[in-house]
Amino acid sequence: MWDNLTCWQPAAVGDVVMVNCPEIFRVMSLEFEELGKISRNCTEEGWSDTFPHYVDACLSESNGTHPHLPGLPDDRHGDPLQVQLHCTRNFIHMNLFVSFILRAISVFIKDGVLYAEEDSNHCFIHTVKCKAVMVFFHYCVMSNYFWLFIEGLYLFTLLVETFFPERRYFYWYTIIGWGTPTVCVTIWAVLRMHFDDIGCWDMNDNAALWWIIKGPVVASIMINFVLFIGIIIILVQKLQSPDIGGNESSIYL
Repeated sequence: MWDNLTCWQPAAVGDVVMVNCPEIFRVMSLEFEELGKISRNCTEEGWSDTFPHYVDACLSESNGTHPHLPGLPDDRHGDPLQVQLHCTRNFIHMNLFVSFILRAISVFIKDGVLYAEEDSNHCFIHTVKCKAVMVFFHYCVMSNYFWLFIEGLYLFTLLVETFFPERRYFYWYTIIGWGTPTVCVTIWAVLRMHFDDIGCWDMNDNAALWWIIKGPVVASIMINFVLFIGIIIILVQKLQSPDIGGNESSIYL
């Protein structure tokens, strides 16, 4: 049975099943100490309530308060916003939304600078301002593609590994999502300045330089497609598994 936090394997009536706290609590408490354990009795009426409670067994009391977890009955008071901000999944979602917003803003800025006057030929514009706008535009577009890639990678990892240390990958997601486009666009701008400093950098006649930006984007799309196929295969296998009952809910569905 899946209780939205832990999967409880079948047991005989009268058995006491003890499992480790889910790894998500390590992210919530921002601690790296050993997590506690929770238990349940298998009775004729079904599973008993967990003992001790998830909050008591799995969250550190260093701050003196416990956040309330959605889906769990608990009359304790906490700060749900703090829990949400520490959730890796929501962190990725927020960064993806920000990348979409930045991409849209960069398009408006680029069009506003390049086509400010309808009767002017933007091909002859070569100011530092318009070049900076193009650099910002390419950075936002690349960041958007890379955060889409991270979304697919995170979901695939979540399906492949039952419990994986999200905290360990937290910083890598940030580095890949924002750092990789920074490196690629910086290299492109430096090489463009020295070898192809023509116009406003909105034309990409030099294919070799253009692949510095285009290559990573194409690679992220191809990898995301492979991950997408893998996710579909895993979900189909899980849905066809005899261990999944018709009345049980899944975290992925």
